[in-house]
This record gives sequence, C-alpha cells and structure tokens, in this order.
Amino acid sequence: MLKISLKAARVNANMTQSYVAKRMKKNKQTIVNWENGKTVIDAANFAALCNLYKIDKECILLPY
Repeated sequence: MLKISLKAARVNANMTQSYVAKRMKKNKQTIVNWENGKTVIDAANFAALCNLYKIDKECILLPY
C-alpha cells in the first residue's frame, strides 16, 4: 500500500492549511507543525484529519 504525507493528503483533498485549521479549531501553525513533523499529532486529532480528508489512517505516513 502506498502511503502519502499529511500535506499530500490535505492537498489531494483540495484544502488549505488555513481551512483545515479553522475546521479543526486549531491555529494554522499547529497544522504546519504536524505536516512538518515538528510536533506529534495525537490519535484523536489524527483520526479527525483522516476523516476530514476522507482517507484511511493506514494510507498516511507520519513524518516521525
């Protein structure tokens, strides 16, 4: 199975970091940090992102 990054999943879903931040009720920098591997995303937020992007958790390669 091919895995894609958080950023690629967001781009494939045609969403901006600002849009995702607003939908997730997070600061845009939080989304940036998750995508760049600067902070670890917890399980609940990861599941919410996968749901938002309409992608299975198994298809995402986290940067850490």
